[in-house]
Amino acid sequence: MNFSYAGASPALMGKCAERGILLSFYSPNGRFLCSTASPEHGNVLLRRTQYRTADSEYTRRDIAEWFMTGKLYNSRQVIERTVRDHALRVDADALKAASGAINDCIKMLHEQSDVDALRGVEGVAAQRYFDVFNEHILQNKEAFAFHGRSRRPPLDRINAVLSFVYAILANDCASALRGVGLDPYVGFMHTDRPGRESLALDLMEELRAPVADGFVITLVNNRRILPEHFDVRENGSVLMNDDGRKKVLAEWQARKQEVIVHPFLQEKVQWGLVPHCQSLLLARYLRGDLDAYPPFLWK
Repeated sequence: MNFSYAGASPALMGKCAERGILLSFYSPNGRFLCSTASPEHGNVLLRRTQYRTADSEYTRRDIAEWFMTGKLYNSRQVIERTVRDHALRVDADALKAASGAINDCIKMLHEQSDVDALRGVEGVAAQRYFDVFNEHILQNKEAFAFHGRSRRPPLDRINAVLSFVYAILANDCASALRGVGLDPYVGFMHTDRPGRESLALDLMEELRAPVADGFVITLVNNRRILPEHFDVRENGSVLMNDDGRKKVLAEWQARKQEVIVHPFLQEKVQWGLVPHCQSLLLARYLRGDLDAYPPFLWK
C-alpha cells in the first residue's frame, strides 16, 4: 500500500504485477485512489456465475440480506460487549435501547422485497448504531469525542481513524475476493460504479463492526493512538499524520495475527484470514456447494 502522493515507479509496478502483488494507492488520509494488479487468473465459470447472479434481482436481494444480517448482528455484538464489560462507566440504558432497535431491524430485513428496501432498513440501524458510538470511548473522551459519522472530510479524530481503517479493510476484502477467483467490482448490495470494488464493499459490511470498529475502539481505550497522531486543519477537517498512520498500520498487522474460532467453520483462524474465509464461503455458495451464504456472526 502507498499512503502518500510520492507514487511508484513503472518498474516497481511491473514487478508487482509479475509476482501477483496487488499495489494500492491511497491519499494521506486513507481515501482509496486506485489499484494495479496482474491479469486475472480466476475461474471463469465462477465469475460467469457471479455476473448472472448479480443480474438477477431475486438472488441479489437474498445475498444482500445475508450481508446486512451479518452487519446488523455484529453491530449489536459491539454494543452488547460494551454493556457487559463497562456497565458502570457507560450509559447502559442508551446502549441497550440501540441494541434493541437494531435487533428489530434484523427482523425487518426478511420482510423487505428488494435491495433498495433492505438498504433503507440498514440505514436506520446504522443511525442507531452511530448514535451511541461515543459511549464506547472510555479514554481521552474530550479529544476523541464522536458526534456522528463524517467522511469527506472527517471532522473529528474518531472519524479520521475509522475512515483510514475502513480503507485498509476494503483493500483486504478485495484481495481476498481476487484470491478465490471472484470479481471484486461486481457486487450484490452495492451497485456497479466505474472504479468501485462493489463486492469488496459488500463483504466489508459484515466485518466493519467486529474487525474495524472494535479495533479502533481498542486503539483509543488502550491509548495506542493519541491526539498528537492527528492534524486539525483550518477548515475543521481532521486527518491522521504520518506517525498516526504508521502506528495504526503496525497495530493492524498485529491484530491480524490474533487467533479466533470462526463461527461457521468452527476452526481456529487468524483475524487476517477472516475476509478470505468469507470469500471462500461466498464462492462455495455461488458454485452451488452451499444452500446459502453464511455471514460472519461474531460471538
